[in-house]
Amino acid sequence: MTEHCYLAVDLGAESGRVMAGYFDDGKIRLEELHRFPNGGINIGGTMRWDVLGLWREIQIGLKKAANLSDIRSVGVDSWGVDYVLMSADDELIGHPWHYRDERNNGMVELAAQRVPREEIFGETGLQFMQINSLYQLLAMRQQLPKLLDQSARFLMIADYFHWCLCGSRVVEFTNATTTQMLHPQKRNWAIELLRKLDIPTDILGDVVNPGTNLGKLRPEIAEAAGLPRIDVVAPATHDTGSAVAAVPTENTGQPNWAYISSGTWSLIGVEVQDAIITPEALELNVTNEGGIDGTYRLLKNVMGLWLVQECRRSFERAGRKVGYDEITAMAQAATPLKSMVDPNHSDFLKPEDMPTALRERCKATDQPVPETDGELIRTSLESLALKYNVVLGKLERLTGVKVEVIHIVGGGCQNELLNQLTANACQRPVISGPVEATAIGNVLVQARAAGEIASLADIRKVVRNSYEIKRFEPQDGATWTAAAQRFETLVANSR
Repeated sequence: MTEHCYLAVDLGAESGRVMAGYFDDGKIRLEELHRFPNGGINIGGTMRWDVLGLWREIQIGLKKAANLSDIRSVGVDSWGVDYVLMSADDELIGHPWHYRDERNNGMVELAAQRVPREEIFGETGLQFMQINSLYQLLAMRQQLPKLLDQSARFLMIADYFHWCLCGSRVVEFTNATTTQMLHPQKRNWAIELLRKLDIPTDILGDVVNPGTNLGKLRPEIAEAAGLPRIDVVAPATHDTGSAVAAVPTENTGQPNWAYISSGTWSLIGVEVQDAIITPEALELNVTNEGGIDGTYRLLKNVMGLWLVQECRRSFERAGRKVGYDEITAMAQAATPLKSMVDPNHSDFLKPEDMPTALRERCKATDQPVPETDGELIRTSLESLALKYNVVLGKLERLTGVKVEVIHIVGGGCQNELLNQLTANACQRPVISGPVEATAIGNVLVQARAAGEIASLADIRKVVRNSYEIKRFEPQDGATWTAAAQRFETLVANSR
């Protein structure tokens, strides 16, 4: 069998990569061609994304692929909720906003004043988070209505780069479901809801499934990169959608396993065949995001390694330049279960200084205040693991199925301390890997579009055949059961 190459552009909130994925004889291997930083840009008191800078870096990565043979296609995945607005003449309308921008404050409450929460959830099936595209557009309607009225096209971040690559103007399904603007059963835009909130609906393009061929690489882009006019194929453009496609489970179609896509955010969920939009799902504030083959990812967002990343930045500002391995070792040596916080508390969304925010929350809840760097990181990691356990309980209530094993994929699965803490807190085995799940899922959906793979189950079989995984068994059951009870009381009393 001939080895075929697929290019994956994988854009995360902290960094982006252009990867080459080689598929041959039922196995996949990845090669990183180009890596570049990403993050919010402060402009005039607002927080934005530098999409033109990202496009420049993507083109550099494409040039580095010029000497590769038998390239079949390229596809882009990115984080969710953020978007680009374009004019009728294909000009950018403003600098795209970052989901952490403060303009979103109060928009969930404003929306609920106009449309009951029950109706919003029934029309979208999504958890209420002020970062969602729905509330970002509502903020724009309130603060910059003329700019919104000039817009002719709404594209998610990955969709925008597909436009850059081939001129397509569609929105891919998995990322569209992160907006809180898509009906989970009709699988199209929630037009009546949007009209009630005075959000324009004519800017919304057709929704396409993962694996859709969007067209050929623009001639000028192909020439500049030294590439043939390869196909541009939409993977699961939401990075979590691609990551979950690459979970190496043998139980596709059964919600008796859970996944955690671990990175800046932790997305913890189960895979179901139909969206769950019951009153109990609304009460538990879970979300239904689209997956491969019409599946849904019933999940909840947890703040994730953002807490650790921001602590590390604070340490560096104070002159303590440390790597993730070093700060994890410090956490390993710190006293266990000394203090805990709710990672999803609003104080941690965009703090001026994360260590200060963590200490203030511990002080406010009458707990020992973490003093050392190791104590701060240990508090963060243990709190994440305990939060995962709470979410698992909610998911099991909704599906009626016990979760028997947890798969952790993505960059965060390299943190073996967090993997073990998760096994302990949830009292279930944890299987970690692969690290590059998002890029793997991106590539394998492209390979499936090319006819090399038949199904989602086959995609996961390829992952199992290609990558080693590591298993973590739960420990100290009595200690962690008591900690879980303490954590749930803490969360209930600190809202």
